[in-house]
Amino acid sequence: MPEEKESKEKIEKEEKLLAETEKKSGALDDGKKENEEKSAVKEIKKKKSKKNKAQILKGRANIQCTYNNTLINISDLNGNILGWSSSGLLGFKGAKKATPYAATQVVANVSEKAKKYGVRELEVSVKGVGSGREASIRALSANGFELVSIKDNTPIPHNGCRPKKPRRV
Repeated sequence: MPEEKESKEKIEKEEKLLAETEKKSGALDDGKKENEEKSAVKEIKKKKSKKNKAQILKGRANIQCTYNNTLINISDLNGNILGWSSSGLLGFKGAKKATPYAATQVVANVSEKAKKYGVRELEVSVKGVGSGREASIRALSANGFELVSIKDNTPIPHNGCRPKKPRRV
C-alpha cells in the first residue's frame, strides 16, 4: 500500500512538471497537450511493471559443437531455458561460425543472459566434435562460472551409419 501511494505521488509530480513545461512553451494545442500527458503516464506505468527475475544459483549448460556451428544454451536444473545463443546468431557467416573465437563470443553472449538470473555454478554437457568444444568450456570458466561437472554426450555409433568420405585436398 505505501508503495502504491509513492508511485501515485511520483506520477502526479511528473504530470505537474509536464504541464508546467507545456505552459512555458505555449506552442502546442490543447488536444496535443492531453495526448502527451497520457502517453507520459503510460510510459511510467510500463516501467513499473517489470518483474523481478528469480535468483537461480545452479544451472546446466548444453554445448553442441558441430563442424559448422556452435550452439550453447543455459537452463536451470528443471530444464527451463534461461538463455541461448549460437555463432550464426551473433553474425558469423560460413566457415567462421565453426572457429574457437566464435565459440568464446557465443559463451560471452549467453553468460550475460544467465548472470541476469544469478547463475554461478554450471553443470556442463558437451555434444559434438567441433573446434569450439574446448574454447567454449574455457570461456565459461573465464566468465566467472564455477564448473561443477563436465560431461561428454557425443553420440558414438556402434557401427551404425556409414561415415562421410574423407576430403581430398
